[in-house]
Amino acid sequence: MIKREILYFRAALMFFTRLPAGHNITVGLQSAARYLPLIGILVGATGATAYYLGHLLFKDPYVAAVLSIVATLLMTGGFHEDGLADVADGFGGGWTKEKILEIMKDPRTGAYGVMALVCSIGLKIFVLAKLGTLLPDQFFLIYVCGHTISRVTPLFLMRFLEYARLDGTSKVGAVITPVSIGALVFATVIGFVPLAILGVEAAWISVIPCATMTLYLGWYFQKWIDGYTGDCLGATQQLNELIFYLCLLAIWNYAL
Repeated sequence: MIKREILYFRAALMFFTRLPAGHNITVGLQSAARYLPLIGILVGATGATAYYLGHLLFKDPYVAAVLSIVATLLMTGGFHEDGLADVADGFGGGWTKEKILEIMKDPRTGAYGVMALVCSIGLKIFVLAKLGTLLPDQFFLIYVCGHTISRVTPLFLMRFLEYARLDGTSKVGAVITPVSIGALVFATVIGFVPLAILGVEAAWISVIPCATMTLYLGWYFQKWIDGYTGDCLGATQQLNELIFYLCLLAIWNYAL
């Protein structure tokens, strides 16, 4: 059993990061997905460490925030950011399921995708810089929580929605199956461990908007394309990460 779980984790590294995971990994995406929050811990810890080092060297929270995001992008290869851009292009430029899926499959990034990335990454830089200034002692865990909580949310889409590309146009469509309830619970527990360690009530409140956003995105994707794609999962992660930080900042400014 332990060897199997290690294999699942190695598969998660292979699917969701640029870190070396070894060879002879034949695990499906749905099995590896249970370790998405653990990947979030690694990515978040890397980003937070880069922030502290950047702030130590340059004494500027905005430079440090940019460096932290660069570190996470290098670690993941911009996997989720690419999904956000494709979803923005697809749903921004398509009016039918077929057209939306066709646009999302196009490797080129259009105007909607560029705007989405500029707004998302730009806003994240300012929010992280502000949180790092207001909560320097808690910032490491806040950064980790943003990456873990946001990686739990796509798993709910994988559990309760159908994969949209079941027409042979996707290389992975044939092996995509719903995430099991056991895997979903396992991932959720891992995702909430950093939040429990953080011990900030405002952070728990910030989970509510993330859940609301996930429900809305699930409804929206189901309405337009009858399910989800890998790009939809990436967009869900990116939007929920940003919402988590924004809500925490708002609550801290006006309620604490």
